[in-house]
Amino acid sequence: MMRKMPFALTDKTDIKIFILYLLMHIERPVDFATLHDIVVQDEFVRQFDFMDCFYELCETEAIQKSEKDGREYYAITPKGRAAAETLQSDLLRPIRERALRSALRLLSFQSRGTVIRSRVVALENGKFQLECECRDSEGTLMQTSVVVETQRQAELMKYNFDDRAELVYRGILSLLSGDMNYLADSWMSDDEK
Repeated sequence: MMRKMPFALTDKTDIKIFILYLLMHIERPVDFATLHDIVVQDEFVRQFDFMDCFYELCETEAIQKSEKDGREYYAITPKGRAAAETLQSDLLRPIRERALRSALRLLSFQSRGTVIRSRVVALENGKFQLECECRDSEGTLMQTSVVVETQRQAELMKYNFDDRAELVYRGILSLLSGDMNYLADSWMSDDEK
């Protein structure tokens, strides 16, 4: 079964409000890569649209840049907060809520200093094993492996794990605990939204 593309925001004003809404609710400065991941991870905003709108928000001083330990961080300004509070009702509530849940999960995963490791191992029987691990300062959070038929399949799975390890981790927790709502929210089709 092929995954359907979720509803995508296309209007620049909606995308800017969406970015400001997320920044307003995470309530702390984030680096550019984290902000990018937060905004595009649920595919409501395309990467190019994010970049375009992000720089416009910086130019209009709705987002401000600060530096700490040689890194740049971004936060919402009072001007940006006023715009987000006034206009957020224009965004569909399920989109706002799902994106905020995803953003908070991602930040929680990152704030724990989680280290992600994965590798593909060729097996003697011609199959390939993908080994995945998530560790933080307290030890191993998750360690799993799966055997697949082809190296291409294993490399694709490795890429997806490396790109979205937090989602894989949460998905495994959800499956093992019987909480299918997380998975349903993550894979909801356009027709269901």
